[in-house]
Amino acid sequence: MDFVKNLRKIVGTRPLILPGSVVIILNDQDELLLQHRNDGSWGLVGGLMELGESMEETARREVKEESGLEIGKMTLIDVISGPDYYLKLENGDELYSVTAVYASKEVSGEIEIDQSESRNMKYFKADQLPDNMIDEYRHCLDSYFQKARLR
Repeated sequence: MDFVKNLRKIVGTRPLILPGSVVIILNDQDELLLQHRNDGSWGLVGGLMELGESMEETARREVKEESGLEIGKMTLIDVISGPDYYLKLENGDELYSVTAVYASKEVSGEIEIDQSESRNMKYFKADQLPDNMIDEYRHCLDSYFQKARLR
């Protein structure tokens, strides 16, 4: 996030294109791990790319930072972008997100919540997702269900 903070010092709140990655993490019961964010919404684990990272490295780093979990093999599901992924944040920052969506069943470690980013993490059945999920994450899950359900 240091890259984005430093860039914002130069460009202010003007729109940026920001790449990032999320991971659809599944347990042995095919339940999806969701992050209960500090703003009260639910979403997938992931975040923005730092300088010099690949999308896959971003995914692994963000999962480790936010959940304490290590990811094994990941499958690229989709890359989502376009006008539907424009955001204007409460502080006035504008961005268009370009997000690599991965999925993995190969997870090790124990969940350790980063309190600066999350209230909680919880596994959900696909038909029992929380109502207050961010739309972008619903689109990521739609891509997963439509394109490449892991077996």
